[in-house]
Amino acid sequence: MKKLYVSNKDESVRMFKSDVLESLSKVHFSVPLILYIPLIVYSLYLASQQPDLSLLAGIGFFAGGVLLWSLVEYLLHRYIFHYVPKSSWGLRMHFIFHGVHHDYPNDSKRLVMPPSVSLPLAVLFYFIFWSIFPEVYLHASFAGFVLGYLIYDMLHYAIHHVEMKGKWWIALKTHHLKHNIKDPDKGYGVSSPFWDEIVGSNFRKGNEKRRSDRKKSNIHSKAV
Repeated sequence: MKKLYVSNKDESVRMFKSDVLESLSKVHFSVPLILYIPLIVYSLYLASQQPDLSLLAGIGFFAGGVLLWSLVEYLLHRYIFHYVPKSSWGLRMHFIFHGVHHDYPNDSKRLVMPPSVSLPLAVLFYFIFWSIFPEVYLHASFAGFVLGYLIYDMLHYAIHHVEMKGKWWIALKTHHLKHNIKDPDKGYGVSSPFWDEIVGSNFRKGNEKRRSDRKKSNIHSKAV
């Protein structure tokens, strides 16, 4: 099978001639925690100040925000990050936004979103939430949405750089690594394979088993 990455080591390639732009394209995994945990806490505080928001409703909208992020994560990854334009300029943008990760999947400085990308997106999504949700539900749902993003970023880093134990963790890691090094047209969910299962873009165990059986059959036939 053709290798789908350039290097599987913790290394990368220079993307920009400008030292400033190059530095903005890299980030330590702790930066999103520093930026967004205070935002989540403040949003939850604002939610708690809403007199018409019951505790149960607050929890429900918070959980809904987390679930909504998982859908946005799937859609962004599948239809934005994996959209490959034909123009040379478009191909360059594709490489900057996502292609570099597939070429250098273990580059520890390009596994979480840099603030130069995540902060404008956070502002954009806040105004989207503000235009959709009444104020009473706005802050709880936005806090859940940002938490969902933070879980995604931390899991993405952990999948590539943390030794995972336990059936669920190993399955999640295997799911994403298959996407990176085996079939980039499947397995778009990083924090969860939920939407891959719903939409039908997950890796099919039955197909893998049939391929394995065919290989065994071919080996036996050659031996005979």
